[in-house]
Amino acid sequence: MEDFHETRVDGVDGETVRLFGVFDGHGGARAAEFVKQNLFTNLIKHPKFFSDTKSAIAETYTHTDSELLKADTSHHRDAGSTASTAILVGDRLVVANVGDSRVVICRGDAIAVSRDHKPDQTDEKQRIEEAGGFVMWAGTWRVGGVLAVSRAFGDKLLKQYVVADPDIKEEVVDSSLEFLILASDGLWDVVTNEEAVAMVKPILDSEQAAKRLLAEASQRGSADSITCVVVRFMEQHNGLGRATNQA
Repeated sequence: MEDFHETRVDGVDGETVRLFGVFDGHGGARAAEFVKQNLFTNLIKHPKFFSDTKSAIAETYTHTDSELLKADTSHHRDAGSTASTAILVGDRLVVANVGDSRVVICRGDAIAVSRDHKPDQTDEKQRIEEAGGFVMWAGTWRVGGVLAVSRAFGDKLLKQYVVADPDIKEEVVDSSLEFLILASDGLWDVVTNEEAVAMVKPILDSEQAAKRLLAEASQRGSADSITCVVVRFMEQHNGLGRATNQA
């Protein structure tokens, strides 16, 4: 099992902050576990957490990646991890992503608020090639013929090409925002954004909704580990439901 998740509530300078994350490891669990243990802790300490949240997130992602690379003393096997995170600060929902885990929200319809980082995407392929790397087909498109994601934490042997720079998007939390789903690619490989939202919509209990997604992905034959976090926004935004399930 190389997936990890994190759901936590912290008090930062007198404000309540909610943080949610899914971390899908490859090459072993150590990178994903490191990111789970350190990313949010580093983020809430950032001096610009409130004044410039997007910059704080971007800098914390790259800083945590640097810490991971320094801490990883194994020379035998390269390990890495995706990260999809959602931070709730007041009426702002700030989503950041590295890799191919994904965040989808429901505002009546399904809206992807993150982009999967795949090596065959035009801009990613160009960035990799300009850095001196290459993308080739080996069962799927891979960086250096090895890695099927173009951005990740860790992966020190490919670090020149596989960066931990997140895409960041901000959404306003208002009455149209019903819920969000964070999940590893074990779900998204077999379930579309629209299907996932349709499954979650009638289930008010977040834990049961996450279990429903897990069961459906398993039934459809997902060959990967599956981690789902469902966060439902209550009326007047006075609470959150959250659930995590893994297989």
